[in-house]
Amino acid sequence: MLYRWVCLTLGCLAPVVCHAGAAYLDELVQHARVKQLAQRQEWRDLLHYKPNLFGHGLRSLADDPAFFLAPGGKTDPEAELEATLAAFFSDVEETDKQQNPQCAFIARYHWLNAELAFDPKRLPPRPCKRFDEWYAAINPYEITLVFPAAFVNSPASMYGHTLLRIDAKGQDEHSRLLAYSVSYAAATSETNGLTFAIKGVFGGYPGVFATLPYYMKVKEYNDLENRDIWEYRLNFTPAEIERLLMHLWELQPIYFDYYFFDENCSYHLLALMDVARPGLRLTDRFPLWAIPADTVRVVVEESGLLKEVVYRPARATWLRHAQRSMDSGQQDLAKALANSGPTELSARLVPLVPEQRARVLDLAYEYLEYQRMAGARGKIESPAVTAARLRALLLARNQLDVPPAPPVPVPRVRPDEGHGSARVGVGIGTDDKTGFQEIRLRPVYHDLLDPEEGYGRGSQIEFFNLALRHTDGDGIHVERLNLVDITSLAPRNRLLKPLSWNIDARFERRRFPDGGRPLVFALSGGPGLAYELAPDVLAYGYLEGDAGASRRFEPDYALGLGPSLGVLAQIAPSWRFDAYARAIRYGVGDAHDARALGVVQAFSFGRRFDLRFEVGREREFDRAWNTAAAYWLVYF
Repeated sequence: MLYRWVCLTLGCLAPVVCHAGAAYLDELVQHARVKQLAQRQEWRDLLHYKPNLFGHGLRSLADDPAFFLAPGGKTDPEAELEATLAAFFSDVEETDKQQNPQCAFIARYHWLNAELAFDPKRLPPRPCKRFDEWYAAINPYEITLVFPAAFVNSPASMYGHTLLRIDAKGQDEHSRLLAYSVSYAAATSETNGLTFAIKGVFGGYPGVFATLPYYMKVKEYNDLENRDIWEYRLNFTPAEIERLLMHLWELQPIYFDYYFFDENCSYHLLALMDVARPGLRLTDRFPLWAIPADTVRVVVEESGLLKEVVYRPARATWLRHAQRSMDSGQQDLAKALANSGPTELSARLVPLVPEQRARVLDLAYEYLEYQRMAGARGKIESPAVTAARLRALLLARNQLDVPPAPPVPVPRVRPDEGHGSARVGVGIGTDDKTGFQEIRLRPVYHDLLDPEEGYGRGSQIEFFNLALRHTDGDGIHVERLNLVDITSLAPRNRLLKPLSWNIDARFERRRFPDGGRPLVFALSGGPGLAYELAPDVLAYGYLEGDAGASRRFEPDYALGLGPSLGVLAQIAPSWRFDAYARAIRYGVGDAHDARALGVVQAFSFGRRFDLRFEVGREREFDRAWNTAAAYWLVYF
């Protein structure tokens, strides 16, 4: 059987060659079976085999048929190993359109060669010119895990993201931008955020690896999306780096089904590390979902894997930091300089001392560059005019003998040091004079009152936040289930004018005129504005729409619109509160009014525990009631 398979698959036309290859293949297969190589973790990592969540056996997470050489290779590690050995006897010559299997699956080849000690006379090694040239161009020396932090104004970016940077020997902080980056992402040109989210959740896109110059990624995340970047230098040996890149070479032509929650940008980078250093098994720690910040956390916690951490603030972060050291007049002057240039406004610069003048010119230059990168300048002037103004600001700044402004301070808490993204809570309270006990379960990720260290202020993104309530009259029931709840509070100031927004899809219990409290599906959200009243006080407001669906409405739905206002404040390092007020007028469907106001206070005990007190008053269908509750929350 093996002889026939080799001849048919490899196209051996010379019977003597086929017979010799088949005989040696039989020896290698028997040797592999004796050593039980197909059951080894290294082989399972190379093929991305994982236990089936439901039932027995294994399956590979790779979904491209080209990744497998055996018909049942996706679920049969032994068949795939033996088919791989057979493929290594191929005499296919490498061209720019095809590779010999020894090169196409070069990490498999080197691992099996190390385990079985191939006889080069009976299984000649094939030259892999394309791989060698690619590897030489990358010139690997170190591996860095890069975490572009969450970007509050983009739903697709609010979880953060990870990629790898391949550093060459001798690179410094400036030349390091010329290194290569490795990323995994959904292959799509979809621009509709809702469509991307839905298809991303259900595996509607192929996920692929890409190798690009790192400066392109810095430009994308640091400049265009204004995301702070954290770089974690890793302690991989030269042999481990080579093994990682060999496996990356195998993966670049193939695809996985991309899933937003588990098989995402971060999970498959951990799979590369598992191959690089056998025994890490980082992916085993994420059987259900993989949040980027959590994947960074497990890498940092792995003994001996982390060398150093570097922080790169986004341009928007720099702008906000610089504004804090200037009065409103200096900020207005910087904005005017960006819009007009230093020549027209030189008289307004004269009264300033040299250091103030330098700081204003710095801010003007960075603000104009921020607008150019965001595409805002192209709407009002040509690129040539903007470039000329940038040069003029730079020349004016260089004429001042003033050192550069101090860098943005490194945040006290890194993203990997923040609270765990999963949360469970227990609480007691009263609702309309009825006592209750409640359990809250949230798989991911962060809300406005969670400990904010390591997370962005004003950002909230939660999925499948479940509240199970027990009362004497109703027993245990689902009180609320938030399918997705996203809030972006992006503060505006004299230079930066972002919009805030929120969206919340949920099942919740509502009171109807007959006293019933059925579950109602509701979808709400809308645009808004946020402003910093003080460094730790954020005021916000939305124009919020709300749609409810239930047979208890007359007719079966209610559509409304109204304002939502609030103040989010950090009173002390461990004390936060949110005071809110909402009013919705349902004018389509079941016409009625709804009002709510309340205060939520949160007290943190480290980054593992939280104590919350909630009080509120609500009114709907001309009936009002009060609520009060206390919750103990645990993060993990």
